[in-house]
Amino acid sequence: WLGDFDGHLATEPGILETCEAAARVFEELGARVEPVRADFDMEALFQAWKRLRHWQVGAALAPLWREEATRALMKSEAVWEVEEGAKLSAFEVTAASAVRSAWFQVVRQLFERFDFLLLPAAQVWPFPVEQPWPREIAGRRMDTYHRWMEVVVPVTMSGCPAISVPAGFGPEGLPMGLQIWGRWRGEFGLLQAAYAHEQATGWVKRVRPPSLR
Repeated sequence: WLGDFDGHLATEPGILETCEAAARVFEELGARVEPVRADFDMEALFQAWKRLRHWQVGAALAPLWREEATRALMKSEAVWEVEEGAKLSAFEVTAASAVRSAWFQVVRQLFERFDFLLLPAAQVWPFPVEQPWPREIAGRRMDTYHRWMEVVVPVTMSGCPAISVPAGFGPEGLPMGLQIWGRWRGEFGLLQAAYAHEQATGWVKRVRPPSLR
């Protein structure tokens, strides 16, 4: 159980408790669930991911950005990705890739001790469709439009598979998921773990949102 990476991730109240309770289902199946600390600079990991995203997404959107007519139709976040990507040097991209490689080694070592790693699937409860993205979580301002979904970054940067299963509902009846993270090329075992969790909880057949009960 990785939780919020020792407070690094801004998380709305109730999410960690809901997901930790969902993680305990694995104990009913005979596993041992214990908290673990990832010995890594998580802010450095996020910054490396952001640079790699600028590079890849920016390059894909650059043809649209170059044309004035299509650039005018792009979201401000998309324009920002292109412009930030254009500032990157080859050295900076290589340095970001090196951070990713170092993180992979940390994750590989964790998987020498554990079969799976667990953390929330999101940092916020579902928000209104009219809201582009959360600007603040639990009193912490989001410095980029990515930060509110940073919980997926460690998995993405590891190159390992992950799957989300239902974890529960918040005080307003909104759903949350538990992210199950498997070792590299461990997709089959990951699907087995998710299936076992689903069978133990019976979410699909037995559990309904409070508003539909």
